[in-house]
Amino acid sequence: MSDNGRGTVLVGIDDSSHSWLAVEWAAEEAALRGMELRIVHSVGPGPEIGYDQTGAGLTEQVFEAATGMLQEARGKVASARPGLATDTLLVHGRPEEALLEAAGDADVVVLGTRGRGGFAELLLGSVSLKVAAHADRPVVVVRGETRRPPDDDVVVGIRDDHDEEAVRFGLAEAEPRRATLRLVHAWTPLRHAGLVVPEVDDVDEERDEHAALLHRAARPARESQRVRVTTELATGSPASALVEASKRAGLVVLPRHPAEGGLGLPLGSVTHAVLHHASCPVAIVPVGGGR
Repeated sequence: MSDNGRGTVLVGIDDSSHSWLAVEWAAEEAALRGMELRIVHSVGPGPEIGYDQTGAGLTEQVFEAATGMLQEARGKVASARPGLATDTLLVHGRPEEALLEAAGDADVVVLGTRGRGGFAELLLGSVSLKVAAHADRPVVVVRGETRRPPDDDVVVGIRDDHDEEAVRFGLAEAEPRRATLRLVHAWTPLRHAGLVVPEVDDVDEERDEHAALLHRAARPARESQRVRVTTELATGSPASALVEASKRAGLVVLPRHPAEGGLGLPLGSVTHAVLHHASCPVAIVPVGGGR
């Protein structure tokens, strides 16, 4: 959080079109939630990114290109949202490591889906995935259109009843947007998994267990008086259910459990699939001791 207590939205940029979409989304997020915007650009290590012959620092050409990009981004934001407090930061190091360090006092980190290669190897798609897997705060990966769909729902994917922090993040996103918060939990009946052929009573019992799980996870949402909340229990692939839900959403929120992203492990398969196929931005929220 920034020194004045308003909170900070940090967005990492390069010179790709995906990056500018991320800046637009981050600026809107900061404006809606009364936070400051910090625009960060990373240049990686090694002589290929423009060190001088002694290795002492960035060459003038690279420095001017990097600072020029930051100034251009800040100028675009100032033109679109003149009242938004915005600053810029040039960081140095491997992009994912530099961004994770820069995000230390941010409330939300925003990245595009894919960057570009070239002299600086800036914010490649793998960088967004690595930051989403390891950050100790919510990371929004902007994909699809930034234009809001008519419904503009905020969808939260529920895996288990430890996902309350993801629900609270969804509430914080839905309230200023006056959006409906949709809590979605999908499950695959054992008979569809090919494990057993249960009796009808067993299927009903299994469904009741998943409904109870969703009810427990929804507890923070039920405490809200200012956000319309719905719950959806679906059968089938969780990834497919969430990708389908994203078609009528302005944001999909997914919990990231400690087993995901820790000790070099990748994001879970559902999270990975939604990040690649959702029709709207996707927020990854660490839960269960992730922050």
